[in-house]
Amino acid sequence: MEKQNRIFAAFKTAFPYTIPVLTGFLFLGISYGVLMSVSGFPLWCPLLISCIVYGGSLQFAAVAMLLSAFAPVEVLAVALVVQARHLFYGITMMEKFKGTGWKKFFLIFGMSDETFSINCSTEPPADIDRPWFMLWVTILDWFYWVGGTAIGAGIGNFITFNTEGLDFAMTAMFVVIFIEQWLKDKKHWSAFIGMAASVVCLVLFGADSFLIPTMLCILLLLGIFRKPIERAGEEE
Repeated sequence: MEKQNRIFAAFKTAFPYTIPVLTGFLFLGISYGVLMSVSGFPLWCPLLISCIVYGGSLQFAAVAMLLSAFAPVEVLAVALVVQARHLFYGITMMEKFKGTGWKKFFLIFGMSDETFSINCSTEPPADIDRPWFMLWVTILDWFYWVGGTAIGAGIGNFITFNTEGLDFAMTAMFVVIFIEQWLKDKKHWSAFIGMAASVVCLVLFGADSFLIPTMLCILLLLGIFRKPIERAGEEE
């Protein structure tokens, strides 16, 4: 009974943090499901992809790749570039995932941008089991995405209007996340580092190749300025 109470307490604590993700993921998932449906894929296809791939931006990009000629090397390259940022997420979360036991497998699999943001920046109350808190955040976010995909795929057959531009929903989601982080932090160290690194790498490497260099620059700069950033966070 005590274990059940601890698990339920972690769920009640985690759920409010995921409400912004719920609203975003439902819309994005519906957009993805509709896009797949109007592109000619059966209902089970987007649902299965969302369950096992669970990579929002990659899934939107994969729609065109699935409709193109078979090119596994190109698909692998695109997937690595689009999802390369998760390598840095993993490095950041290595310490937090210690001692999580079997939960670590799903925590790693379900580490989306939004889930990483919550689990990395949120400190649950002392009486809340941290591993269970992080697991619930991960499960809920995954469920929102899969649920939205199921709804979108289900109603896609009834869509008759032009759906061009639905894939921009993912870009809009990233903008919202950035704004939320900007409003949350007062010093904006991380935001300025991210923007500066992105602009410089975009100019140097171009739009098709700037993502990985940007992430490397951000990781390097955050490491160099770690102490000032931490002091600024403590002052807030």
